[in-house]
Amino acid sequence: MAGTARYEELVRQFSAFGVVKREMNRIMPAGCPGGSASVLTLLGRHGPMRMSRLAELLSVDMSVTSRHVAHLAERGWIERSPDPADKRSRILRLTPAGRTQLDELFRRTTRLLAERLDDWSDEEVGRLTQLMARLRDSFGECRTVPRPAPPAREQTTRTPAST
Repeated sequence: MAGTARYEELVRQFSAFGVVKREMNRIMPAGCPGGSASVLTLLGRHGPMRMSRLAELLSVDMSVTSRHVAHLAERGWIERSPDPADKRSRILRLTPAGRTQLDELFRRTTRLLAERLDDWSDEEVGRLTQLMARLRDSFGECRTVPRPAPPAREQTTRTPAST
């Protein structure tokens, strides 16, 4: 297992990775901020789903998810329809315009990566892809983060008051 120093360097690299994310956000089409792009990407990858599932995949609160969904619905990129299994819930799905927007997002990000990684070999790009997938899987839904045990507390016994 890697030593603590290696993990510390990894933390520094994650912090520095923000520059990559910022540049990727800069190339997004007008009206499609990063959160909206994430919603489109998840719907494109996983297909129609309830908002609760989308919030889970985004790892954000339902209120944040609701804002993203409203933004995308206003632009006609997703539609909300009643869930046949539970009429109180809505199923979210990409519209044809949303699919077009998602295709444009992929074109732009693919072009940016091709430009920035032009001096990388195919093997290096492949290895990075493998390692990023492995890292993502290590943080997948099935994983739980161990939490430290709460500090021991002195227990007291209460005796009910006599009446």
